[in-house]
Amino acid sequence: MASLAVHDKKAGDKKFESFLPLIEREAGDGRNFVRKAVNWALRQIGKRNKSLNKKAIASAKRIEKQNSKSAKWIVKDALGELTDKKTLERLKS
Repeated sequence: MASLAVHDKKAGDKKFESFLPLIEREAGDGRNFVRKAVNWALRQIGKRNKSLNKKAIASAKRIEKQNSKSAKWIVKDALGELTDKKTLERLKS
């Protein structure tokens, strides 16, 4: 998911929107590589454009409600990057 978000510049938003429920579902998995992959995918999807950024932020807020240690880590890291001033400036242009 993350690799596709970074490298496939022609892929439409619908493809990435379909990944968000999967990301939310797996966010509670405490395994280190799963947690990192979920975080990476969420961040990369949210950095593609302004619309996906808003959807990724909304997804992160739903993940936050899961109340697991893994979900909290993912949300803290992802929201930090997705709401960062530099990221938002880049998405405006």
